Amino acid sequence: MTDGSATADMTAPEDERADTTILEAATALELEGVGVSFRGVAAVTDVTMSIPANRVTALIGPSGAGKTTLLRAMNRLHDATRGAKVTGSIRHDGDDLYGPGSDPVLVRTRIGMVFQRPNVFPTMSIHENVVSGLRFAGIHKKAMLNEAAESALIASALWDEVRHRLRKPATSLSGGQQQRLCIARALAVEPDVLLMDEPTSSLDPSATKRIEELLSELVDRVTIVIVTHNMQQAHRVSDYTAFLLGGEDGAGRLVEAGPADVIFGSPSDERTADYVAGRFG
Repeated sequence: MTDGSATADMTAPEDERADTTILEAATALELEGVGVSFRGVAAVTDVTMSIPANRVTALIGPSGAGKTTLLRAMNRLHDATRGAKVTGSIRHDGDDLYGPGSDPVLVRTRIGMVFQRPNVFPTMSIHENVVSGLRFAGIHKKAMLNEAAESALIASALWDEVRHRLRKPATSLSGGQQQRLCIARALAVEPDVLLMDEPTSSLDPSATKRIEELLSELVDRVTIVIVTHNMQQAHRVSDYTAFLLGGEDGAGRLVEAGPADVIFGSPSDERTADYVAGRFG
């Protein structure tokens, strides 16, 4: 016999139960008043939102809305850009990533990045590509490197395809395999968060499908934030979705964020409804 609350839980609409789960999830990243400017010109302004842990969060919006700019701020990739300035705060495990004493190298270890086009190291083998980050971190024991490489390649669904040719050049792989190799390289250092900037935009439909399937397999291991222009993809892969839109001044702003089913089904802002329905953008 079950109590009334359990019965209510089981009979609630499926999307409502999913929404509750997302809203109750722990927070991986907390953004408060985040702005990014380049040589004094604002590209993103006043973004406040939470990234739920062990979920896929999609950043959507038209070109120029600041999605990639915001994504790159989440692991301090703008540090290397002359004239770039990030304001507000981005917290991970309570620590401000831009606070005094924050080490950008350590930040990028905890918050990895996969770029739009596969950026394998062309002079390195498949194995060396995976463990390159570990070597940079000072890990050189062969057994540890081999174990980490195998684990990361299994997690990226690439192990069975490359296990017998780990010493071959990374460039011998197909485009989709190279992107999964980049995912493996990011996973090898065991990050908490994985940022992905349009990771399937240069891939064929078959490779795209495999990457999308992989995202759902990885969320038990890592929080994922993905930028995509593909609304169908965003709806398929994301648990949580944030819509950004450029203002008259050209700076991207967060319009709204919430569970994916809400953003794509019944958003609170008319601009979001128009965008996800394909009426602009």
